Amino acid sequence: MKKGTRKVGKYEVGRTIGEGTFAKVKFAQNRETGESVAMKILAKSTILKHKMVDQIKREISIMKIVRHPNIVRLHEVLASRSKIYIILEFVTGGELFDKIVHQGRLPENECRRYFQQLIDAVSHCHYKGVYHRDLKPENLLLDAYGNLKVSDFGLSALPQQGVKLLHTTCGTPNYVAPEVLSYQGYDGSAADVWSCGVILFVLMAGYLPFEETDLPTLYKKINAAEFACPFWFSPGAKSLIHKILDLNPKTRIRIEGIRNDPWFRKNYMPVKCREEEEVNLDDVRAVFEDIEDQYVADRSENKERGPLIMNAFEMITLSQGLNLGALFDRRQDFVKRQTRFVSRQPAKVIVSSIEAVAESMGLKVHTRNFKTRLEGVSANKAGQFAVVLEVYEVAPSLFMIDVRKAAGDTLEYHKFYKNFCGKLENIIWKPTEGSNLLRTMTC
Repeated sequence: MKKGTRKVGKYEVGRTIGEGTFAKVKFAQNRETGESVAMKILAKSTILKHKMVDQIKREISIMKIVRHPNIVRLHEVLASRSKIYIILEFVTGGELFDKIVHQGRLPENECRRYFQQLIDAVSHCHYKGVYHRDLKPENLLLDAYGNLKVSDFGLSALPQQGVKLLHTTCGTPNYVAPEVLSYQGYDGSAADVWSCGVILFVLMAGYLPFEETDLPTLYKKINAAEFACPFWFSPGAKSLIHKILDLNPKTRIRIEGIRNDPWFRKNYMPVKCREEEEVNLDDVRAVFEDIEDQYVADRSENKERGPLIMNAFEMITLSQGLNLGALFDRRQDFVKRQTRFVSRQPAKVIVSSIEAVAESMGLKVHTRNFKTRLEGVSANKAGQFAVVLEVYEVAPSLFMIDVRKAAGDTLEYHKFYKNFCGKLENIIWKPTEGSNLLRTMTC
């Protein structure tokens, strides 16, 4: 195996593609089939410390239960002595949120298609007795063909037997149904439908129906369903949104009503599901029955302390097709929650430059093995803002710096990235078009 690579069972593990408070997600490749996957890694010590065993077990079980073409697929679960590995479908098209940030409001027909796929996925979840409870554009991914994939079931609920109402207040405030804020108990199905309505509004308007800088005012607007559709909404879309954003969950339109709505039914092609699969949760039980046992080989073969090597296959998955020019072009008019730039400076110079700029911006800096985490307070002072930068060697004397949001608001990250890179111009390499190096790397 090449320097800088790592194996977990039959998977070769590559770069980090996402990072949160309790887990990180890495790109990986099934060495037997060549299939690309996303590997969500959780430390058992962290799960035990924060008493999250039941929550994580529930999330994994739910993702195995809700198999649908418009839901991110969970392939399997593995464990070592110290970690749990959740093997997920690798979705390459990014977040729907990024598309909205890039384009603003989307054409009505495109909005309708995404909404149809969202409703199909949510309907399937409800059929399986699962309520997502955190539906928002940041949890909706797009595959290579532009199809929607629902992700992140961390807040999902399976109602207890004989219990119809849920009582936990959760989700992202702007998308939460009014009854969820009332602490009186709520129907998970009706609450998910409300969130779908807010998503449809955002897709068509390019902004939120309920948005305020302080939570009390925001909750007041949600509790009064105080919103107005812009003039460009068609009568059919406006009518459906008002039926969805109904304050009363008992009179709010249901999934069946949405599917029968004339606006919704235009060009509607119900997704074809595979025949009902028998769900086996044995691997989930095995992982959690004895959280200290070792089930798969887990070994790091990167003994050297230099930057990780990124292989050609990984680089191709980062680019669009085989044109790697997109990897090195920062002139794009938007950035995602994960972005990158390239430098020909030595790796240690890159890290020290990042640290100096971050400190000048008042951010806390933590560096280990060419991976730097920057932390600060979010612009609205409502929580933490954190960014992770990791240096990869992509060719001799050529380094790619992966930048990704770890905590905080995605729009705030967009602004940070542009400002931060502006201060790093002295180390960022901008190859000329037709560069011999790029041609060599694509061969």
